Amino acid sequence: MQVHVVAGDAVAHPGGAYDEFMTTPIWIRERTAVPLVSVVMPVHNSAATLGASVRSVLAQTHPDVELLITDDASTDGSMDLLQDLARQDERVRPQAAAEQGGAARARNLAMARARGEYVAFLDSDDMWLPEKLERQLAFAEAGDAPLTFTSYYKVDGDHTGEAAAFTPNGRVVVARPRVTYRDMLVQDHIGALTAMYDRAKLGLRLMPDMPKRQDYALWLAIMRDGHAARGLQEPLAVYRAGRAGSLSSNKLSLVEHNWALYRRHERLSLMRSTLALAGAAVHSVRKSRI
Repeated sequence: MQVHVVAGDAVAHPGGAYDEFMTTPIWIRERTAVPLVSVVMPVHNSAATLGASVRSVLAQTHPDVELLITDDASTDGSMDLLQDLARQDERVRPQAAAEQGGAARARNLAMARARGEYVAFLDSDDMWLPEKLERQLAFAEAGDAPLTFTSYYKVDGDHTGEAAAFTPNGRVVVARPRVTYRDMLVQDHIGALTAMYDRAKLGLRLMPDMPKRQDYALWLAIMRDGHAARGLQEPLAVYRAGRAGSLSSNKLSLVEHNWALYRRHERLSLMRSTLALAGAAVHSVRKSRI
């Protein structure tokens, strides 16, 4: 079964940065009782945390996965580690980017190789708990939801340990049961490490070429088409927060990128962009306290 490609505004025009993704037909495996999940992971100089992230995918109780990894010109031995992991488990499918292009491009290169009925996302410093995919797939199929996400735990940036041995710590970012496009304009309710979409229903959805917030832009693009996202309130992933001292600079950076998202990508008015930015700032402060 051939599946169409649907891209965000930034990649929908001829001659754009992602024409290379449109030249080859995209195929999806026929839907089965045990669906294949294509897990997308961008990597850049993540050798210190990469192994635990990969192992958290391979240890899923839902075993039918392919882990599509794009190494974005790492210089710390990440690609060597990925090749070792691939030799140990054929579900690990790493590929080196020809040049450094950023997280959006790395994710899109991985998605272009996807064969699964579902596409899920995990960064190379985060982890999934063992039953994440099994529970989320059941939730998605029971609720007929093409875009789903879950609650997740937060840990400090220097956290060590494997997902299988993780002890709940009470620091939970709780997923809202249902999120619409209007809700998402006020704040990004979806943790990218928990997001999963049904490729058979939505087509292949690429991320726009933005330095940051490209995941937020993708969720908005899907919802702008009339799809609500549904949240599973059980925490099923572990998010590694930024190291101490980086919080203020990260917040200031996100203000600039959120503003660009609202004005250029979503084409909101000045007033609506201002209101959305205020909501995003409040949400960011609340989440930083967890």
